[in-house]
Amino acid sequence: MARKKKKVRTRFFLLGFTSIFIIVAVTFTIGKYWIEIFDKYQEKRALEKELTSLKEKEEELKVDADKLQNPDYIARYAREKYLYSKEGEFILQIPEE
Repeated sequence: MARKKKKVRTRFFLLGFTSIFIIVAVTFTIGKYWIEIFDKYQEKRALEKELTSLKEKEEELKVDADKLQNPDYIARYAREKYLYSKEGEFILQIPEE
């Protein structure tokens, strides 16, 4: 009878220890994956913000490229930016404060 109780007790101990080990392993694995998912979510949000800003910059560059197709715009831009002048035109620089 004592042997039987000892065997049953040993089996319950092994079953309990194995169950606890499996529960801890599964919990650890799930936690690890949740951390990875959270990191990927944050990375996705950052990349979406970067994508939005790059799309805005692309639109600005497209507008600038379209403007540079216009010879009048190019002439005006060169006069303002690089101080080119038309024939008979004088350039006066006003210092900025």
